[in-house]
Amino acid sequence: MSELIKFKFYETALQANRDKQILAENGINSFIANEQLIQSDWLLSQAVGGIQLQVFEEDIEKANQVLQDYKENEEFSLEVEHTIEDPEFDFVCPKCGSNHIYRDDSATSFFGVSILKSHKFVCYYCGNEFTHKD
Repeated sequence: MSELIKFKFYETALQANRDKQILAENGINSFIANEQLIQSDWLLSQAVGGIQLQVFEEDIEKANQVLQDYKENEEFSLEVEHTIEDPEFDFVCPKCGSNHIYRDDSATSFFGVSILKSHKFVCYYCGNEFTHKD
């Protein structure tokens, strides 16, 4: 009988569930551990190792390949608007020119509380990460 292996770790349940769905669409069973615990008390995230995606030992290579293929080929192929009306920020992505961007506060937060003002942004359209001085 095969054993479950800790495959990937996530900060958010949304990321873990996205990858779980991608694996399921490719015939790979996976399970999410610690999701409910961390959603009920995010301070425990560091103590339990974050939200874990687990797969069976014999599926680990296939799971790695499926998620790698997704990252390389499909992650940014979703149809999104290149520009949005009345954007939150008044500048554009230096790579593609889209104003459909968001501030990435994950690098400047401690246990979910923002400790510094982030200057790192991510473009929804092309995935480019860049910094911008306010």
